[in-house]
Parts: sequence; structure tokens; C-alpha cells
Amino acid sequence: MGINEFVEADPIRISTGSEITSMQSAVEISMYPLTGDYRPSIQAFIDRLNTYPELMVRTNALSTQIWGDLGHMMNVLSKEIARSATGAPQLVFVMKVLPGLAPPAA
Repeated sequence: MGINEFVEADPIRISTGSEITSMQSAVEISMYPLTGDYRPSIQAFIDRLNTYPELMVRTNALSTQIWGDLGHMMNVLSKEIARSATGAPQLVFVMKVLPGLAPPAA
């Protein structure tokens, strides 16, 4: 496998006795485009995250929190980070991953 080849990850599963379930998790992510006009890039990234109905996405002034299946979230984030990187010269993403954290009550 070459350095630029990616392998799609299998969703992470937890065994709970005789059944296998998905791991619900949370991710907190912040995007820092290293350009003068950064707001459109950030808003476009958040807007794309909100197109995935199986993810719960909440945004505040400092970061975006996402809840859902850990494997699916990582696949979505990988895709959307790569998409953002093609449209901006330099980006920094800072993430915190909290495996096993259920979404907040509505």
C-alpha cells in the first residue's frame, strides 16, 4: 500500500455478551483555516455536517459537537475534512473524541 492510499475502516463495535452493538460517541471539532476570509470555509464545513441526518450536530462560538456511531462519524469527518482541504490552502483541525458518550437528552 502506498503512502497516499487509504483503507476504509470498519465500524467499531462493542460486544455486550451475546450481542454486538455500535459504539455511540461524541466528537468536538474546531476548524482553523489559515486564511484571511475564514468564515465561509467554516460555515460550509458545518453545513455539510448537518446534511447527515444520523448525526446530531450542535455548534457554538468555539467548536462543533457531533454525536453518533463512532465508525460512521470518523468516516464522515474523514470525507468532509478532505473535502475542506481541497478548497483551502491550509487548514488546522483540532478534535476531541469521547468514545462511549451518548448524545444529550433533547
